[in-house]
Amino acid sequence: MEQSLDDILAVLESGNIEKGLDLLHDFEQGADQQEKYDLIHVYSELGLADKAQPLIEELIGDYPDEGELYVLAAENAIDMDKEDEALEWLLEVGTEDESFVRAQMLLADLYQLQGLDEAAEQRLMKALERAPDEPVLIAGIGDFYLERGDFNKSIPYLKQTENKGFEYPEGSVELKLAEAYSATGEFESALHYYEKGLQDKTDAESLFGYGYTALQVHHYSLAARKLQELKEMDPDFLSLYPYLIRAYEELGEIENALETAEQGMKVDEFNDKLFLEAGKLQLSLGRKEKAEGNLREALSLNPNNTEAALILLSSWAEEEDYDEIKELMTYLRDLGEEDIRFQWYYGKALYAEDNLIEARQAFEEAAPAYKDNGDFLQEYGRLLLELGNREKAVSILKEAAQLSPADESLAELIMSLEEDY
Repeated sequence: MEQSLDDILAVLESGNIEKGLDLLHDFEQGADQQEKYDLIHVYSELGLADKAQPLIEELIGDYPDEGELYVLAAENAIDMDKEDEALEWLLEVGTEDESFVRAQMLLADLYQLQGLDEAAEQRLMKALERAPDEPVLIAGIGDFYLERGDFNKSIPYLKQTENKGFEYPEGSVELKLAEAYSATGEFESALHYYEKGLQDKTDAESLFGYGYTALQVHHYSLAARKLQELKEMDPDFLSLYPYLIRAYEELGEIENALETAEQGMKVDEFNDKLFLEAGKLQLSLGRKEKAEGNLREALSLNPNNTEAALILLSSWAEEEDYDEIKELMTYLRDLGEEDIRFQWYYGKALYAEDNLIEARQAFEEAAPAYKDNGDFLQEYGRLLLELGNREKAVSILKEAAQLSPADESLAELIMSLEEDY
């Protein structure tokens, strides 16, 4: 006696796969059209797309006007990684067919996978013309624009999705709206939707977005709470550390900021930016030795970390530790790292050694970067005076005086130079 499809499924579910497949093969031989349709779905669920496809094509031959079968053939082709074949099946579905909207959505997915966003968008708009109130389609369009970063376009569709009460199989429409609003700079609206969306489900990406958005509107306490919550949930979420550090800094909680930087350095020991932040925080706490160690490590990890180099150079210049300045400059030059801002500090070191000619060259190279820095201009002007270039020295010292009009000693120096000239 021939077994029913339900009986065969029971055999498969019991774990007797080989026998179950044999029974499916026998069942297929005598199956009528409805049974073949049911069998297609069984094969698809079992991941046997190659066995389902001949049955689908047979049914299409019998029912050439049934768009649902073409969509089924396309889905099956996709399962077999035959996207071009899937496209051909979907293009057969007519505009008046009940499956037209589903076909257009699948076409949009395929075009998007191929990087053909404009073609995908056209298909979605065709589907919308046919079914302007279809929640699944509207939600799909909102998601499409969100995924490609077209946030302004995504918001109206996501709002419609929210109003229709549609729930995504994965993800929350509120959190999608929060992401879109944050990306368009509507941070207060984004905060509203983050708060709403995270009531039902908490995930790392959304917590990060919530904290980041709060930071943008200077809600530092909220940002710190949410980013700290994220850190406790997932300490390996590396992007959170710089923003949590900033939130604590803005709150004046320097020790918490430093602790966060140090925790981040343990998680990501090759992140030069975290070592940089730790160094800056140590400096603000007056811990120069520890700061120097962090900043040196930042440069060791990334010699192109210009900010770390400049902080070290500035610190050594204040301490008149010119040997350290020259050593670092040599190290950076050997690695091909050049920045005209370094030249001021190198010029200071040369000036201190009375190497005035080379010091002048260094100051000249640095001048474009420091044309609005009164301290630099004063040092440059005094160096030129020592070299006997009075006219240029006076010109540069006058520029310095404009930046520091309350500096009486500088004004007196300029006056005496002009009187003697």
